[in-house]
Amino acid sequence: MNFKATKITYWTSTLLISAWFGASGFFELTNNPLVWQITQQLGYPAHFIYLLGVFKVAGVSVLLAPNRFLRLKEWVFAGIFFDIVFAFVSKISVLGLSAATDAVIAFAIASTSYAMFRKLYPVKYGKTVSK
Repeated sequence: MNFKATKITYWTSTLLISAWFGASGFFELTNNPLVWQITQQLGYPAHFIYLLGVFKVAGVSVLLAPNRFLRLKEWVFAGIFFDIVFAFVSKISVLGLSAATDAVIAFAIASTSYAMFRKLYPVKYGKTVSK
């Protein structure tokens, strides 16, 4: 895959996962009934839902900053993967396998974004190198 295709794939997948997590964070912060009902049904308390919303919105703002905060983006990707894995396991445990398909889709999009991020910003000797 050439540099241009990598960059297009990176930004497409990053915009998709940012829209996904940005909307989710916004809905968590604004007490959207559907999001809150599902999250509370999974057993999470209200203060946790607000905290998720804050971190999701903050993480999206970091992801969308071009060529900046590269180390912080690593943390954001880690947080996204933790959120997806916890949502997947929670949904399977409480709601059943069919309720977890959105987590599988989010995982595929986030994995693509991260893989392209690593291609665009390789790590050499513990430091991220910009191309």
